[in-house]
Parts: sequence; structure tokens; C-alpha cells
Amino acid sequence: MKNDWNTDQYLQFEDLRTRPAYELLNRVSIDKPETVVDLGCGPGNSTELLKRKFPSAAILGVDSSPKMLEEAKKRLPDAEFALDNIAMWHPQEKADVIFANASLQWVTGHSDLFPRLMQCLKPGGILAVQMPDNLSEPTHALMREVASEGPWTEMLSEAVKSRETIGSCADYYNWVTDQSDVIDIWRTSYEHVLVDAEGIVDWFKSTGLRPFLGPLNDQERTAYLEQYLGKIKQVYKPLKDGRVLLTFPRLFVVAQKKI
Repeated sequence: MKNDWNTDQYLQFEDLRTRPAYELLNRVSIDKPETVVDLGCGPGNSTELLKRKFPSAAILGVDSSPKMLEEAKKRLPDAEFALDNIAMWHPQEKADVIFANASLQWVTGHSDLFPRLMQCLKPGGILAVQMPDNLSEPTHALMREVASEGPWTEMLSEAVKSRETIGSCADYYNWVTDQSDVIDIWRTSYEHVLVDAEGIVDWFKSTGLRPFLGPLNDQERTAYLEQYLGKIKQVYKPLKDGRVLLTFPRLFVVAQKKI
């Protein structure tokens, strides 16, 4: 399995994935920014929101996936995009807004990362971040459980550690407060209504399951997904109409650089 992102799979739930980006952007209050960076822009759904809100700004989408950037360029042919490792990214010039929607959970070392991103802002600039905070949810606990039970245990030992454990609200406050005048932090759990348990598996095939499926061959991948789906069905029971609720916690951080 290739390690790049499956854009079709990711965009299957585009409306639900874009909602947190929209709600994060609503808390970004800044007048006429000149430079806006979408860090981990994916297929451009969040970049499109930024362009609508800041039509006069120079907006740069940054991502480490060529496939995601290809999709983003189709969506926004006039926008600027760059292939880069978001963990190491540093702007040529300081930005007015750094927007990171569902990307920084893939980057380790947040105690160093968040102060460094604050340093990349102009005075009065804003860092706006949203991250899935679901590693303790059954969806992800079961990924690790299946990984530990099959013939792939050793092969998937690194996959279990592939995501950063999200810090507490107090952690993020402490990591940005030295450089911030205004800090807004909140945690929300979305209840996504999906067609069935298979829909939950489809959702995470393009995100959380990628590190587990990537090292496997086709036969192993099929076996892993069958075991995972069986466990998901045991936890996420059908509702009255047969649909299921996917509980999805997310952490939001908005910090304004001191002037």
C-alpha cells in the first residue's frame, strides 16, 4: 500500500471534516491579513475557507502529500501551494495567520512546536489549530488492539506510536502564553451520524488507520480490516434507524502574538 493519502477516501466525508475548520476560522479575528498559511492543507477544503474569509490575502497551502496538493490545486487553481514537511516548515517571512486544521496531531514534540510556530507570526498575528483528540476513543483503541493480536504485531509496532498524544488545555496554554496576548482554548466532541459501522471504518481508512494499513500487503490488510470491523460493530451499536453515532473529540487552540 502506498504511503500517500487517498484523497477520494478522505473527501468521502468532506462536509463533516470541514465543519471543525469552519468553526475554528470563525474564532480567528484579524483585520486584513497580508499573509495566511494553511499548514497541512490537505485537499484544499480548509484553504478554500481561508480564501473566502481573507480574499485580499496571499494564502499559501503547505502539505507533505503530493496527492493532497494535486487535489488542492484542482480545487483552487489560482492559489499557491508548497510541498513541505509541516514538522520542519518555516516561512521565508513571518505570517499574519497560521492555520492548522487536523494536521499537527501527526507532528511530535508539541512543547517545542507550538512556541516555534508562534515565533513565525508577525506581532498581532494568530495561530489557529484544531486537532483530533481521539486516541483514547474506541475507534483508536481498537486499532491498537487488532495490531497487537494478529501476525502483524511486530510489523505494526511503530504504527501504534504514529500519532502524537494530545496535551491538556493547560499544556497548550503554557506553551503559547509567553508569546501571546489573547488565548482561546476549547474542546468539543462531535457526534457524527454515519450510515453504519462500515462507515466508521471508511472514515478512518484515510486518516487514523493509514499507519496500520500501510505496512501490510493486500491479504493482511483485508484480514486486519475484517477484525477491526468486527470489534467496531461490538462497540458502535445501530440506532433506531440503523445508523451509528461516531463520537469525535477535537481540541482547538487560538493564540494571538503579542504586539
